[in-house]
Amino acid sequence: MRAAVKRSAHAVSFAAGRVTAAGRMLPSFLIVGAQRCGTTSLYRALARHPLVAKPVLRKGVHYFDVAYGRGLPWYRAHFPMAARRERGRVLAFEASPYYLFHPLAPARIARDLPGVRLIALVRDPVERAFSAHAHELARGFETEPSFERAVELEEQRLAGAEERLRGHPGHVSHAHRHHGYLARGRYAEQLARLDPLFGRERVLVLDSGDFFRHPEAEYGRVLEFLGLPRLGDPPFGVHNARHRPEGMPRRLRERLADRFAPMDALLEPWLGGPPSWRR
Repeated sequence: MRAAVKRSAHAVSFAAGRVTAAGRMLPSFLIVGAQRCGTTSLYRALARHPLVAKPVLRKGVHYFDVAYGRGLPWYRAHFPMAARRERGRVLAFEASPYYLFHPLAPARIARDLPGVRLIALVRDPVERAFSAHAHELARGFETEPSFERAVELEEQRLAGAEERLRGHPGHVSHAHRHHGYLARGRYAEQLARLDPLFGRERVLVLDSGDFFRHPEAEYGRVLEFLGLPRLGDPPFGVHNARHRPEGMPRRLRERLADRFAPMDALLEPWLGGPPSWRR
């Protein structure tokens, strides 16, 4: 009952948003991923800043990945009215963690949001993959209960998916979105797509290990990157975590860590040093 009421309220709010889309903000910055790397925690912290405007309905709009065919007025409908900006400098934003991984999203963002700034979070890719499997399993998007088996199936499941996404812009791939456990952890490959489109001065990469250990310092870096004043700190916490009753087998963890080592090294120019899980 409560879910139905919530859906109805969202429908009414969105319908009103479509009517007034021309007078609504577009984002000044985006949290683009990576999935299961602390995007929800950073989103909630930034949403409490008085000069930041979050989406009206939900954290992630997923326009530039799975809903691009709906058009820019549809996207605008998700944000507050621009009149709020006239009362002072307010930055609208959203957080869709699939943007970083989707092969077409970066170019779409660059085309439709000139001048936008991007924030990406990265995490130990082995832990990220393990967490993502638990997340997809809990949401019903994964049917294989064994993480090890899901990793074995990944190459087969994702075979040809990126090519189909590139070749058919309206295509949506369930496997690419929900089963890329190891592929999503190849962060440097995904960041390389951003570099020629935005330049490194408009992309901030945060190490989620540092963010959760030193949230005040990392939050300050984000505000500096966005040109926002520090008007007090929000409460920091871990949100959207997934508990697993059993840990990862040590042999599997070590094998995957070795596999990611060359790719983790490529992150150093983005982070200014080794990632937290390699220190």
